[in-house]
Amino acid sequence: MSIKRISIPQDFILGAAASAWQTEGWSGKREGQDSWIDLWYKNDRHVWHNGYGPAVATDFINRFREDVALMKQAGLTHYRTSINWSRFLIDYENAVVDETYAAWYDELFAEMHRQGIEPMICLEHYELPGTLLETYGGWGSKHVVELFTRYAEQVFARYHKVVKRWFTFNEPIVVQTRVYLDALRWPYEQNTGTWMQWNHHKVLATAKVVKLFREKGYSGSVGCILNPEVTYPRSRAAHDVRAAEIYDLFYNRVFLDPLVHGRYPQALFSLLAQHDVQWEYNEQELALIADNTVDELGINLYYPHRVKAPSRAWHPETPFHPAYYYEPFELPGRRMNKSRGWEIYPRIIYDMAMRIKNDYRNIPWFVAESGMGVENESQFRNRDGVIEDDYRITFISEHLYYTLLAREEGANCHGYMLWAFTDNVSPMNAFKNRYGLIEIDLDNQRARRPKKSASWFRQLRDERVLALILDEEWK
Repeated sequence: MSIKRISIPQDFILGAAASAWQTEGWSGKREGQDSWIDLWYKNDRHVWHNGYGPAVATDFINRFREDVALMKQAGLTHYRTSINWSRFLIDYENAVVDETYAAWYDELFAEMHRQGIEPMICLEHYELPGTLLETYGGWGSKHVVELFTRYAEQVFARYHKVVKRWFTFNEPIVVQTRVYLDALRWPYEQNTGTWMQWNHHKVLATAKVVKLFREKGYSGSVGCILNPEVTYPRSRAAHDVRAAEIYDLFYNRVFLDPLVHGRYPQALFSLLAQHDVQWEYNEQELALIADNTVDELGINLYYPHRVKAPSRAWHPETPFHPAYYYEPFELPGRRMNKSRGWEIYPRIIYDMAMRIKNDYRNIPWFVAESGMGVENESQFRNRDGVIEDDYRITFISEHLYYTLLAREEGANCHGYMLWAFTDNVSPMNAFKNRYGLIEIDLDNQRARRPKKSASWFRQLRDERVLALILDEEWK
């Protein structure tokens, strides 16, 4: 056993992330302000663990001052969340602001600045207004792209002096993948053409918002938070390598390439056409995307994705799905987070960093989410009532180590942010798996209690040195 020490630059972000819908709750929400995720919860509450969902969440909307104080106590330099589009407006067509909800954000940002914590804000974190899904088909509609741009214009006008780091979307591929590609979430429809249309319109919306921000002359930056899955083939054999390349094309490059390089991969057009996947775009849209690439990226990384060439024939009556070209592969002997069912492989951050450095013009980026969700954390509570989450400290240490190592080797990486600051609601899993530095006690009016990792993270921020204990099993 040995100790590896690595320094943390003074300007390196050590923060945490969340979203509006996973924290705020519905207190004060008006009729007609449901988001997509609110409608999913209302229509499908039985799939949410123990019935918990966005209705109360962590009640951040009423307890934000307490939580911001805990952010400071835990040593956060930055906090990323979202503005809930469905609540920010009372008229989506004309972008009429809900002044009560908007004023709450005025108070939140003022409190964060008072406590020395910089806000980083997403314009959409699954919070598509439900009525826009029901009326127009959501991001399948070009009109919704225009409505999103009007919404962004109102947000920028109000908050551009107090927020300098903006992001159009968090994980823009997720909703349509779960709904239209895999048919695992409400309203359950397998339609690969709709999936690709949503992808394209979110890329287009990002370009339009970047263009708007720059034309207005606001100071700051506009980026996007992506969740690329670092993909490894089962073997070096050509068929396995090809499977990994196609997985990467459909789930990673579909956003990385247009947002950073301003163009989709030609291979994506070719494969979609080969399988007769229909989606609408035009040359003017492609030109707009080319001229308005993002300033920076946030990258969410939790686990590796491993694939192999398919071993079974695709049923001829099944609509095209990218899984036509691959199957999941489970690495023998892999380290696992058994609560979440995810492999633990910290090197994904280093490998992603080198890819951004070499293939994506070394664009500025940061780890926007990294964390470990564990079930039944109360079993680790000590006599003083503190959850001793050493497993989380180890997870963060290993992943942060690879982040800092990549930076030392030339990656343009500016920070590491945890998912999450507090325990919070996740889709379907609700509060089942806990991610936070701060415990949310559901049995005691959502009381907050710092875990062991919170004091450790504060010490990390203050000392600016990561000490990583290595043993023979560490990878």
